[in-house]
Amino acid sequence: MSLVSSFTKKSKLNASIKQTAQARKSEGHTADGLFKAAYLGYADVLTDDPLRAETLYSWGFALYHQAKTKTGDEAASLYQDAIDRFAFCLLINPNYLGAAINSGVAYMDFARLKEVAPDNDLYEKAKKQFERANSIQAGTASYNLACIYGLRGDKDECLKALELSRDKVTLPEQAEILADPDMATVVEQDWFIAFLEDLNRRKEEPEVKEVVFNSTASRWKLVERKFNDDDDEIAVGENAEKSTEEPS
Repeated sequence: MSLVSSFTKKSKLNASIKQTAQARKSEGHTADGLFKAAYLGYADVLTDDPLRAETLYSWGFALYHQAKTKTGDEAASLYQDAIDRFAFCLLINPNYLGAAINSGVAYMDFARLKEVAPDNDLYEKAKKQFERANSIQAGTASYNLACIYGLRGDKDECLKALELSRDKVTLPEQAEILADPDMATVVEQDWFIAFLEDLNRRKEEPEVKEVVFNSTASRWKLVERKFNDDDDEIAVGENAEKSTEEPS
């Protein structure tokens, strides 16, 4: 962080601290407005600090995996600590994909620990994190969303999420899906069996790559190069095809 950036952030921090002090002396909407302004200031100070974001993510990741080795209240406390670290990470870097996905996974494991119903708030919070992950990179958490919809018996949304996961190539192996306890309520349903059959057909079909040609209907491309006066346009084949491909 540069000296100027550090000074700017320190000034914003001091301003937010003053707003907090004013909010404590105020009441009603005035106090709420000051608190909100202070929170925005604090968030702005934390934004764009890659090392801190990565540290918080790694910390949350470690807490999550420790929680999986525990039971009862100890596990619950560790899951909550992990979720909090992921939340702080996302505050610093709202596009931190791993934090969004693993926050949702932690909420789901927390929900299983508590043995709550699929419509419980813990599952809803997991769903929001998976949706956030999908907004960062489409399809990355679609299978996770399919699991929640499967638990809730929402066939249409479950199928839609599975299809997006398939299209974005983020779908787990078929054996993993069939063994997933979150999908236990749907694996024997006709629509799910049809989805798997279609998936298998797609795997058996040979991949057909679309060939794209330029306006000359040739793989060669004319490139103007200026050398000596007696040099004309020359046709070059090296990397010419790349110019006709859509960006990946």
